Amino acid sequence: MREGSASQAVALGLLALSLLSVVQVPSANAQFINGADVSWLPQMEAAGYVFKNRYGVQMNCLDVLKEEGIDAIRIRAWVDPIGGYCGTKYVTKLAREADSLGFNVLIDFHCSDTWADPGHQTIPAAWSDDSLPQLLTQMYNYIYGVMDTLKSVGVVPKWVQVGNETDNGMLWPLGEASTHMGNFAEMIDTGYAAIKAVDSTTQVIVHLSQGNNDALYRRLFDGLRSYGARWDIIGMSVYPAWVNLPWDEDDSLAQITMKDMIARYHTKVMVVEAGYIYDQPVRANHFLLDLIAKTKAAGGLGVFYWEPECYNWQNYQLGAWDPRSGEPTVAMDAFLGTEATAVDKSPSVPGYSFSVYPNPFNPSTTISYSLPLPARVSITIYNVRGEEVRQLINGYELSGSHTVTWSPRNVSSGVYFCRITAGGRVATVKMLLLK
Repeated sequence: MREGSASQAVALGLLALSLLSVVQVPSANAQFINGADVSWLPQMEAAGYVFKNRYGVQMNCLDVLKEEGIDAIRIRAWVDPIGGYCGTKYVTKLAREADSLGFNVLIDFHCSDTWADPGHQTIPAAWSDDSLPQLLTQMYNYIYGVMDTLKSVGVVPKWVQVGNETDNGMLWPLGEASTHMGNFAEMIDTGYAAIKAVDSTTQVIVHLSQGNNDALYRRLFDGLRSYGARWDIIGMSVYPAWVNLPWDEDDSLAQITMKDMIARYHTKVMVVEAGYIYDQPVRANHFLLDLIAKTKAAGGLGVFYWEPECYNWQNYQLGAWDPRSGEPTVAMDAFLGTEATAVDKSPSVPGYSFSVYPNPFNPSTTISYSLPLPARVSITIYNVRGEEVRQLINGYELSGSHTVTWSPRNVSSGVYFCRITAGGRVATVKMLLLK
């Protein structure tokens, strides 16, 4: 290289480094993000749901959320879903509406035809027979296509997730991190490349659940780093009910994880999912205020509430809307920085109930039960000798109505007993199986 060319190259390199530092280092005064995932919203509206603000005035739900301090909207994207919900057309329409109202947009690519979470990372049906190279090509083309479609209607997402709650990778079995970490890393990097190819300003998130579990985050991100995967932000979920912890303890453990991720990987962090029990709005408010404060103190970018607009919808129990009035609960006051001390309109809460129907039965019967508060629930079937035949439920359940069906096989006709333990209460129902 000639001397003049070398000098020009050095100057250009220094300029590029300078510009890169401007892009990568966030402003100390950057606005903290108050976000909400409202991916169910168009589906709820199509079903006839209406939304009101805290004064009882019926409004567009997104406008209500803006009044409640929300400034960013998260939308999940599925590849080829049944009914089209969360498909590309659905996502584009909702993203365009949110963008037109001044919200920043986060797109959450599940890279599946349905829910992706720690227990489900299903390859889309159209990709199911693909080899790894073919799968990576499909993934790149899909993400690039959605991003390009959004850009064509004037929406450039500020953030995009590659995968949803990828605690053990994605696109199983090929991308199962516990056995194929290298494949998982290639998938993350493929998504990263597709997103940046459409718009280099969009920030890429890798999202895990259980923000309280720092060891999980170290294991996954150490693995991704060892295989050269790229990302901009580490996203986490914080749900005290799902990890069976008091909210303040869960928040504190999540803050430890945040600080560790920032120090260990020199990366940014964001709570992309959080939620609390709908019929405890004051506690939900305190949980959110504390989580927001701890996220800010750790240097995190923001907090997104998952589907706050839900009420009486698909048995979802962690919304922040009153199911009787159609108005936001005081939980949402947290995004305005206001602490709630009381609630005027408490959502209705069912009492304990327990029934078995039909009884006598053949070939199956349904056990129905209601809980006024979240509780650990055990439902077990015994024979007349007191021997355990089948345990149907053993775990933490949210408040509300629940059902479980018993369809006995290789069990003789006769008398059985169904025993339920919940919230310190025990009840037993005698059942008669007729064959």
